[in-house]
Amino acid sequence: MANIKSQIKRNKQNEIARERNKAVKSELRTRVKTAVSAVGSENEAQALQVAVKRIDMAAAKGIIHKNQAANKKSGLMRRINALRASAN
Repeated sequence: MANIKSQIKRNKQNEIARERNKAVKSELRTRVKTAVSAVGSENEAQALQVAVKRIDMAAAKGIIHKNQAANKKSGLMRRINALRASAN
């Protein structure tokens, strides 16, 4: 346990940031799953748009790296296009 005042404060800040980042990453996974499962339904475009927006927001906030965001969006689009192709 830290006994320096500044380190105690830093530990508290890190814990708060860790919880926030964990929640955002969890939401990203949920949005991606929702977008993939919405393929072929009437709200497909909206689900995809929300997923991409959340990925971009996480990258802008520094929760994930911008290259990781690009990779996530690319992978999401590839999965959705593959599902569309197999449905036809």
